[in-house]
Amino acid sequence: MKLKLITSIVFIWHHFYIMDKSLFLKIKLSTIQPSKILTFNVYVLINGHFTLYLKLGDAFDPIKLQTLMSRSQNDFFYVHHTEWKNYKEYIQEVLRSTTASPLEKATILRESSVALMEELYEHPDVNVALNNSRPIISDFVSFIKHEPEAMGHLISLSGHDFYTYNHSLDVAIYSLGLGQIIGFSEKELEELGIAALFHDIGKRNVSLDILCKKGNLSPEEWTIMQQHTTYGFAILNQNPTISDGIKNACFEHHESFLGNGYPQQLTGQEIHPFARIVAITDTYDAMTTQRSYNVPLKPYDALRIMKEQLSGRYDPQMLKALYGVLFQLKAA
Repeated sequence: MKLKLITSIVFIWHHFYIMDKSLFLKIKLSTIQPSKILTFNVYVLINGHFTLYLKLGDAFDPIKLQTLMSRSQNDFFYVHHTEWKNYKEYIQEVLRSTTASPLEKATILRESSVALMEELYEHPDVNVALNNSRPIISDFVSFIKHEPEAMGHLISLSGHDFYTYNHSLDVAIYSLGLGQIIGFSEKELEELGIAALFHDIGKRNVSLDILCKKGNLSPEEWTIMQQHTTYGFAILNQNPTISDGIKNACFEHHESFLGNGYPQQLTGQEIHPFARIVAITDTYDAMTTQRSYNVPLKPYDALRIMKEQLSGRYDPQMLKALYGVLFQLKAA
């Protein structure tokens, strides 16, 4: 009888976690391959409790998986932090497979990265977030290198919702595409990707009332908003492993090629190349993304406005190269 009781307690503990939410990482069902054996347990969050949904060694039934995804329940599935490595290795295995199409791989890579980006941006220790972000960018650079159609598919998946995590990841993807066309090395692309991911990290120190305001900012609010580049530079400066290029992209991405930007009023070649790229991709993503207060522009309409009405802000050669990124999108 005693053995039965102990077994029951263990079973309940395994199936019904009453734990700190920080111990679980959110995943999207679009990253799971139907019928592929899981190497980790999958949990759902119900009334504040994590309940085992599918155990390690099992697989999602293809029809049931499709039904769950169609019901928009993508954000209610979790992996325990002790099994996060297993989940990442599962993703890597799919990316290396010959059965998944380039579009399927692009979807899985982006969706798994969005989930991780949320964890990174919410992490209280920025240094941990910065260090953990490197594998994300390495995955993207490797994917772009080995799949000719990769960049076009990644770009086609971008630009849906303007949330901090999505926006930062999309800016990184566009920046990698632009860097690739310009001719950056693999190492430079990895640094550029990190720079783009954290270009707005200084907004952690800006009030949500200002960040989320739907109307125009007052002069006082705008002055505070402009401080995010300085805040970001100070945050990144605390990490000894962060390169000057990453710091400069954060500090200078609101500089203008003509010298009327902020915070230093730099001109032309004085602005770091990473910052010149992020200035373009940041604006482009904001213009083509759905937000509560604007209708997104079509890619070529956004680029036309940037070229004709805002051209003085950007490096003209890099802006021209953006057409090459959109050509990849059109091809995909």
